[in-house]
Amino acid sequence: MALLGYLKSLFILQLLMGFVFVVSGLIINFIQLCTCILWPINKQLYRRINCRLSYSLWSQLVMLLEWWSGTDCTLYTDQATVDKFGKEHVIIILNHNYEIDFLCGWTMCERYGILGSSKVLAKHELLKVPLIGWTWYFLEIVFCKRKWEEDRNTVFEGLSRLKDYPEFMWFLLYCEGTRFTETKHQISMQVAESKGLPKLKYHLLPRTKGFTTTLQCLKGTVTAVYDVTLNFKDNQTPTLLGIVNGKQYKADLSVRRFPVEEIPDDERECANWLHKLYQEKDALQEIYSKEGKFPGPTIIPPRRPWTLLNFLFWATLLLSPLINFACGVAVSGSPLLIIGFIIFLIIASIAIRRLIGVTEVKKTGSSYGNPEAKKQN
Repeated sequence: MALLGYLKSLFILQLLMGFVFVVSGLIINFIQLCTCILWPINKQLYRRINCRLSYSLWSQLVMLLEWWSGTDCTLYTDQATVDKFGKEHVIIILNHNYEIDFLCGWTMCERYGILGSSKVLAKHELLKVPLIGWTWYFLEIVFCKRKWEEDRNTVFEGLSRLKDYPEFMWFLLYCEGTRFTETKHQISMQVAESKGLPKLKYHLLPRTKGFTTTLQCLKGTVTAVYDVTLNFKDNQTPTLLGIVNGKQYKADLSVRRFPVEEIPDDERECANWLHKLYQEKDALQEIYSKEGKFPGPTIIPPRRPWTLLNFLFWATLLLSPLINFACGVAVSGSPLLIIGFIIFLIIASIAIRRLIGVTEVKKTGSSYGNPEAKKQN
């Protein structure tokens, strides 16, 4: 086990895995671009193809969590709720406390067969991020600038297009709007006090507009809202860099299902419902803090082999020519070729590190609670 842990920490192996992800992602993005000709001919075929292309990319990250780091994911929910997973369109409400919370969500999507068709209300800046933003663009992900005056038409149009989506989708919402930090929490609770709302200990005050709009636009398509509250055993603070280094975490997810019929139609009442939900989420986190677990029965969904097989396919396809080329460079003895190859490795390592940096809490780029930043925006 010690040897395996050492191998996982080797930079050269991590670099090769990053190479596979980046190059396969560029290939997938190019294929996605080519599929655009199908949109005016057969929109649903375009969507089904892009779901599978996106799966081929995102499942590589899920493979890191499931197979490389061996992170465990335990669900706290009932069997009746689990029986509906992957069989209905739903909105997911997930707390935004960790760098890999999205990856834990993707793992659940993968295990129930809907990773390729998963959706999110994403900040507009991510559209410019290579691989991530590009893949989401072809998946019809809804991007917003978090300025309602500018977002109104874009969000309504984007959500309305998803009403006839041919595959079951989980639409993820981070209602807090940004990742939890102590500074943001203090500012958020000041806002809660000024509005006469109960204070939260483990969450930021939810922004209700995104939720009420999404529910309104997708009514008749989504049949339920899944409230998902995530935490980690032993006060772990997981990072994507830790996953890449092979560190194992233990994730616990409390999942509650609310049929859409039980959620008020009126916007104000719907917003109040969301505030109440976050008070309940806070209570669940308080229980977890004291007992080290969420209440209710536990279910551990089994890993599927497809993420690993998909990665092995791309690794075989892409690493063989790379290794042959590296051997040829070494045998050639040409200083120019060797220096060029080293420069390529340096650039590749920097690019991969920057992609990882997108997930880091301290680099989320949010202007939450920053008046000066908001003025500049």
